[in-house]
Amino acid sequence: MLDHDAVSHWVTRYEEVWRTPGVDGVASLFTDDATYLTSPWADPVTGLADIGAFWDAERDGPDEPFTMTSEVVAVDAHAAVVRVEVHYTGDEPQAWRDLWVLRFAADGRCSHFEEWPIAPPRGTAG
Repeated sequence: MLDHDAVSHWVTRYEEVWRTPGVDGVASLFTDDATYLTSPWADPVTGLADIGAFWDAERDGPDEPFTMTSEVVAVDAHAAVVRVEVHYTGDEPQAWRDLWVLRFAADGRCSHFEEWPIAPPRGTAG
């Protein structure tokens, strides 16, 4: 059953898998036919193989320096909204606040991931 704790656990696993070499863990997070949008207007990345390839291309590696905090904002039936804040601490520090709109299958894996990324205004440290 989808509840606050289940969503919070999924977000924790998401970060763990992001920080793990390779992309084998993606299958524990997403359904085989999952869709993954990096913004509400982006074309979806669809399916485990493509999501894994996308992750590999987007991250600097599993040891990418960042901190991540999250708060589950809402859970309803098979959907959830999570507020995420990420601070990249490498050579070019960045901060992002995101809303994640998630839909889950009965097995607890995500079938639809939609990110609403928000960067701080220019000239702001974040």
